[in-house]
Amino acid sequence: MKGKMEGMFRLDGKVAIVTGGMGLLGREFVKTLKDAGANVAIFDKQVKNYPKDFEEVLREKNVAAFETDVTNKKSISESLKSVEKKFGAAEVLVNAAAIDVPPNYDAEALLFENYPEELWDKIMEVNVKGIFLCSQVIGTAMAKGKGGSIINVSSIYGEISPDQRIYVKKDRKEKFVKPIAYSVSKGAIPSLTRYLATYWAAKSIRVNAITFGGVFSNQDKEFVKNYSSKVPLGRMARSDEYNGAILFLASDASSYMTGANLVIDGGYTAW
Repeated sequence: MKGKMEGMFRLDGKVAIVTGGMGLLGREFVKTLKDAGANVAIFDKQVKNYPKDFEEVLREKNVAAFETDVTNKKSISESLKSVEKKFGAAEVLVNAAAIDVPPNYDAEALLFENYPEELWDKIMEVNVKGIFLCSQVIGTAMAKGKGGSIINVSSIYGEISPDQRIYVKKDRKEKFVKPIAYSVSKGAIPSLTRYLATYWAAKSIRVNAITFGGVFSNQDKEFVKNYSSKVPLGRMARSDEYNGAILFLASDASSYMTGANLVIDGGYTAW
C-alpha cells in the first residue's frame, strides 16, 4: 500500500514547466518536481539571477532554464519549442511568475488616489496576461497531446482585502499601504482557472489554483509580528511549505480535481 501511495505522487518521465522558476517559491517548486522524477524547465526573464545554493540544481540533467518573457507570446512559444526538443511534450505547467511593487517605491504614490497607471499596467501584464499567454501557448500544446495539469499560483489577497493596518510602521511618518494592483491581479486567477478547467476538461487537462499566504523572507520585524498576529498558526509560511500542494496537483494524486482553488494560508482567511 505504501508503494502504491508513493507512486501516486511520482512524476517520472513527465515534463514540467515552472514560470518564475528562479524566484523564492519557484525554486522550491523546481526542486520538488525534479525530486519527484520530472524533467523540469524553468521559464524566467532572469535566468542568471539565482542564489549560489541553486546552482547545483541547475546542473542536473533533468533541469533546464530558458530565458522567457511571460508577457510575450513569441518568447513563450520559442521556449516551449526548446523544451519539446530537449525533454518532450509538457504535461505540467506551474504559473508562478508574478511581480509586486518594489519595496523602495514611493509610499505616497501607492495610495489609491495617486496610484500610477503605468505601474498598474506592468503588474497586470505579468500577473494576469502572463498566466493567460502561458496557459494559451502551453495548454494548447497539452490539448493536442496527452493533456496535463496547469497550476495557477494565487494569493490570499485575491480572496480578501489586505489589512492596511499591518503595513503601517510606528516610526514611519508617511502613510504606507499595500497597493491595489497586486490584489486585483491575484483576484483574476481563480476566475481564469475555473474558465480553463471547464474549457479544457474534455482534453484531459486539469486546471487548479493554489492560494498562498505570506512567506517569510526577512521582512521588517514589525510587519512579520503584525502579519503573524492575524494567522491562527501564529506565523508566516516557510518557503518550502507549499511544495506538497504543488506535487499533489501536478501528480495523479489529484486526478479527479479541476477548477478548484486550494487555500493554504495558516488559517489567515478562516477568521
